[in-house]
Amino acid sequence: METTPAAVGTRAAPTPSRPPLNTAAAVALYVGALLGPSVLLVPGLAAEIAGPASIVVWLGMLLVSGLLAIVFTALGIRFPDGGMVAYVRAGLHRRLGPAAGWMFVAGVVVGAPVVSLIGAGYLTGLLGLRPGATPLVAAVLLALVVAVNLFGRRAGTRVQQLLVAVLLVLVLVAVAAALPRMRADAWQPLAPHGWSALGPAALAVMLSFVGWEAITPLVSRLPDPGRQLPKITGTAFGVTAVVYLALATVTIGVLGGRAGVAPVAALLDAGLGRAGAVVGSVVAIAVTLAGTNAYLSGATELTRELLRPSDSTQRGRRPAAARAPERALPPAIAGLGTAVFVATGAGWLSVAQLVAIPSTLFVSVYLLCTVAATRLLNGRMRLVAGAAAGAVTVPLLFAGWNLVVPTAIGVGSLVIGARRRPPVSGSGSPGQR
Repeated sequence: METTPAAVGTRAAPTPSRPPLNTAAAVALYVGALLGPSVLLVPGLAAEIAGPASIVVWLGMLLVSGLLAIVFTALGIRFPDGGMVAYVRAGLHRRLGPAAGWMFVAGVVVGAPVVSLIGAGYLTGLLGLRPGATPLVAAVLLALVVAVNLFGRRAGTRVQQLLVAVLLVLVLVAVAAALPRMRADAWQPLAPHGWSALGPAALAVMLSFVGWEAITPLVSRLPDPGRQLPKITGTAFGVTAVVYLALATVTIGVLGGRAGVAPVAALLDAGLGRAGAVVGSVVAIAVTLAGTNAYLSGATELTRELLRPSDSTQRGRRPAAARAPERALPPAIAGLGTAVFVATGAGWLSVAQLVAIPSTLFVSVYLLCTVAATRLLNGRMRLVAGAAAGAVTVPLLFAGWNLVVPTAIGVGSLVIGARRRPPVSGSGSPGQR
C-alpha cells in the first residue's frame, strides 16, 4: 500500500499547472499506489498467520482486488472529478462522505507506525540487533520522519516513483534468486493453524490492496478516461497480481511459516547470500522512510480538504485555530506511535494485531465506496459493485473489536453532520453536478 500526497482520495480540481497524463505514466502511478512498504511484510505475515494455506487467501484477495479495479474504473469514467468522499456522499449520504475520508485519515495515522516497524525489522537484521530492539528502532525512524514532515519537507513525486520502481526490481530479484531453493516440505502441513486462520490472514492481506480508492483523482488528468482508464487499471492490476502472487508463493516455498519481519531480505539471503540481504535491507529502509513520509503528507492534505468550508466563498479564509487539527497530525502520529511501540515491545500487541487496525479502516472505506457504487452505477456495473461490496465484507467478519474505530467514525460523522448546514451545490460531489 502506498499513499501519496497527490492522491489522497479527495476530488482533484484540474488546473493548468497539472499536465495531462499519458497511459504509460498513469500506469506507473497506479502501480506505485498499489505497491508500497506493505509488500515487504505482508506475504511473510500471512504465511505466519495461516501457513501455506495463505496462498488461498492471496488468490481470493486478488479476485477482490480485480472487482475493486473494475468498480473504481467505472466510477472514474462516470465521475472523473470525483474521489472517494464524493462517491460516498453522492451514493449514500452527504454525512457519510466525510466519514469515509476520516476513516482513511485514521488508517494512515495508524499505518505510519506499521510502516516504521517494517523498516525497523529490516534495519535490525542489517545491524545484527536482537529482534527485541525492533520497536525502539521503529520509534527512531518514525521520529525522524515526523521531524522532517513538521518542517514541511516531503519526498517529491519523482523520488517516490523511483523508489517504487527500485522496490519492484528488488522484489522480482528476490523471487528469481530464491525460486531454485523452494522446498516441497515447506508446504506441509498446509493449514497448521486450522482453516479458520484464513480469515485473519485475509484481513492482513487486504492491506496490500489499498490504493484503488486513493488514486481516483488522477482520472481528471487523463485526456480520454473512457479509453485510457480500462487499459491503465487492467495493466496495474496485472502487474501487482503477478508480483504479490509470485512473492507469496516463494515466501511459503522457501521460508515456510517462519518468514519473520523481513521476508524479502531473508529471500535475498537465501538466493544471493549476505550481500543480497544487505542491499535489500538498505532499499527496504529507504522505501519505508519515504512511505511513512507519504503517509503523513497524505493524511495532512486529506485532513485539510475535509476541514475546508463547503461554501467556496469561505475557502482560504480559515483562522489559524481552524488549521490546528491538520497541524496536530504529526505530533498525534508520534504520540500514537510511541504507545504502539511500547505495547509491541512489551508483547501486548503483535504485528499481526497492529496490521489489522489500518486494514479494517481501509476495508471499511472500500465497503462504503462499493455500496455507494451500487447506487451510482447501472446495469452490469451495478452487479459488479454489489459483488465487490459482498467480497470486502468477508474480511470485516474477522475484524472483531477493530470495527469499533470505523463504526465510531461513521456514527460521529452522522451526529456532527446533523448540526451543520448541508454543503452548497457544486462542492464537488458527483451527485451534485
